[in-house]
Amino acid sequence: MECWTSSDKPIERVGLIGVGTMGKCMLDSLLKAGWAVTAYDKFPAAAEYARTAGALVVKTPKEVANACKVVLMSLPGPAQIEEVVFGAGGVFEAVSSDHVIIDTSTVDPNTTRSIAQRISQKGAAYLDCSILGRPSAVGKWMLPTGGNPEALEYVRPVLSAFAGNAVHVGESGSGNALKLLNQMMFSTINAISSEVMAIADKVGVDKKVFFETVAGSGAATVSGLFKEVGKNIVAEDYTHPTFTVDLLIKDTKLALQMAKDAKAPSVIAGTVQMYNEIASANGLGSRDTSALYKVYDRHYREEK
Repeated sequence: MECWTSSDKPIERVGLIGVGTMGKCMLDSLLKAGWAVTAYDKFPAAAEYARTAGALVVKTPKEVANACKVVLMSLPGPAQIEEVVFGAGGVFEAVSSDHVIIDTSTVDPNTTRSIAQRISQKGAAYLDCSILGRPSAVGKWMLPTGGNPEALEYVRPVLSAFAGNAVHVGESGSGNALKLLNQMMFSTINAISSEVMAIADKVGVDKKVFFETVAGSGAATVSGLFKEVGKNIVAEDYTHPTFTVDLLIKDTKLALQMAKDAKAPSVIAGTVQMYNEIASANGLGSRDTSALYKVYDRHYREEK
């Protein structure tokens, strides 16, 4: 088996596969930092965005890997990553021992370990480099990273274009595992914030007063997520999602399965997932996660 060979070679061009919400943030930041970017997205609108922004847009993932030894992926989930890497015209057809493939997507550790093992057969390095942070915090993102620590140091100048820090957290899949644990916390904090706002009305506390009082306090319960969720609920505006209910369901499903596989099934996050699924079934899947408030509010209003 070959070993990764690019540790002393300059990075001349960066590849980006996936120009969605987070991919756009990375693309804009990379171009602003002076990196030449070759991009691919199967959706014409996303590809056109990349072209207009200043990237060289190609027609297949293989062409990205042909042009760039450092390739970033920002994709919806495991199925899309498998397709981009191993499908017809995929990255795997062009990958060599000079490549570092960086997956910033939210996927399960087992998928990453399987892909990394196959990629390593060609000598390439594969990093799972999940993103902790909202799109609005681009430039300050934390990237917990699993895989080859030397490869991480090699691509750090690229990552620093859109992240505040990248931390090596263990072997392949460790970055994914840490991100999924974070998403379990996200799900439960979102849920209790939404539930409490609905209960406030029932106990005679105006939810706007509750939100403004708690958010403006020094209480240990205050988080950035509570401030975002509470603000949306007070404004009754869920149509400009920072993160949708359906995306949270997808991430939490992966997290719950990871925990189950480790024989550490989650009780709290599992219960919250049921409420997220109810929200989606009631037509709220494309809304911001704070729309979970509507499920609780409806439930309490229907109680006699």
